[in-house]
Amino acid sequence: MAAQAIGVGEQYLDHLRVERGLSPNTLEAYGRDVARLTAFAAAQNRPVLDLAQGDISRFIGQLRDDGLSARTVARAVHALRGMFRFAVREGQLVADPMENIRAPRAFNALPRCLSMPQVESLLDAPDVSSSLGIRDRAILEVLYATGLRVSEVIGLRSGDVDLEVGLLKTIGKGRKERLVPLGSTACGWVRRYLAEVRADLGHGRGRESPILFLNNRGGRLSRMGLWGIVRRHAVTAGVQATLTPHVLRHSFATHLLENGADLRALQAMLGHADISTTQIYTHISRERLRKVYDQFHPRA
Repeated sequence: MAAQAIGVGEQYLDHLRVERGLSPNTLEAYGRDVARLTAFAAAQNRPVLDLAQGDISRFIGQLRDDGLSARTVARAVHALRGMFRFAVREGQLVADPMENIRAPRAFNALPRCLSMPQVESLLDAPDVSSSLGIRDRAILEVLYATGLRVSEVIGLRSGDVDLEVGLLKTIGKGRKERLVPLGSTACGWVRRYLAEVRADLGHGRGRESPILFLNNRGGRLSRMGLWGIVRRHAVTAGVQATLTPHVLRHSFATHLLENGADLRALQAMLGHADISTTQIYTHISRERLRKVYDQFHPRA
């Protein structure tokens, strides 16, 4: 029976991978959700497809009791609802036990972003007298200049960047390709990295790799490696010890809007499928306007 449950989850994830084209990160998250429900069912010696609405409601409550955020639980509900609908379509279930189950409402907190002085301090933090310092400066410049996600940055290939035109090509969520402008400053640092550093990383192994940003062994930079680069230089710059690459993405979007960028153009650059996702950054700008008003208006 457990094999049946695992089979359903694997079939569903294969469907999402092959037919829906979901990103590896999303598939990994959905895989964790399926595994949690499988373990919950196994603890009761039952296959997942035998769970009733009340069982799944208890499972969701258990996720909350385990300390998972409302946003994470909502994602789990979305993933598992898709799995049960898939099972119904495939004829493995007659009725969907999650049909009347609602996800907890996630609180949409405003994303954090840096001020311009903080961005300048962060970009200046790497020691560019060293090879890895030049590489790190190029990475930070690209992160802030483009607003790319971590997975998009580490997946960049050398051929994806046109330094003459100032554009790069990236594959985002849903395997969708998009073009993003790359400013002259970022182009300059990428050009220097390519000319002075990349080929010599890993004692020449860098010459063999198509990937743009490499680790010190000449291999592909990992997600954690990129996070480590950002955090290390954030500490040096005195910005925030908990700064993540995604904060640079938020900063990119916020600073563009504050300087008059069009919301639709920003949506295209960020790779958002729905403009409502992009509109969160208009809330940030309004929050900043309110703070300025409260600070400087004599009757605020």
